[in-house]
Amino acid sequence: MQRKIVGFHRDQKSDWVADLACGHGQHVRHNPPFENRPWVVTEDGRAAKLGVALNCVRCDALELPDDFRPYKRTAVFQAESVPVGLTSSHATKSGVWAKIRVLAGQLRYVVTEPINQAFLLDSEHVGIIAPEVVHSVQPEGTVQFYVEFYRKPEA
Repeated sequence: MQRKIVGFHRDQKSDWVADLACGHGQHVRHNPPFENRPWVVTEDGRAAKLGVALNCVRCDALELPDDFRPYKRTAVFQAESVPVGLTSSHATKSGVWAKIRVLAGQLRYVVTEPINQAFLLDSEHVGIIAPEVVHSVQPEGTVQFYVEFYRKPEA
C-alpha cells in the first residue's frame, strides 16, 4: 500500500528511516550502486520528500505497528445489532488502526481497497484494519464481536 512520508529519523546504526503516515518506518539508505537515494543525505533532500508515497509492505501484510496502543473500543455487537456503517464500505482515519475481535461465532471481514481480500474471523483469528483501507464486515450467522482502535501513543 502506498503511504506518505511524514518525517524521518535515524535508527541505532544511524541509517535514515522514513516515518510513514500509517505508523510504520521504512529504511531509505543511500548505498550506491545497490540503493541510490542521494536526497536522503541532506536536510533539504529529505524535506523535499515529505508527502511522497512509498510502498509499505507491512501495511500490505496488515501488520499493526509495534508501538501502537489501544485507546478505545466499541460495544459488543451481535448479528442483529451490527451498525449499518460497519456492514457497508468504510475506512478508519489516517493513523488509526483497529482489531476486530470475535468472541463467539464467525464474521466475514472484507478488505476492498487497495487490496481485494476476505477473511473469516472467529475467536482464534483477529482481523487487522489498516488506516484508510476500505473494508466491511458481514456476520456469518450468530456472532458476537467488538472493534478495538489503536494509535501511536502521544509523546
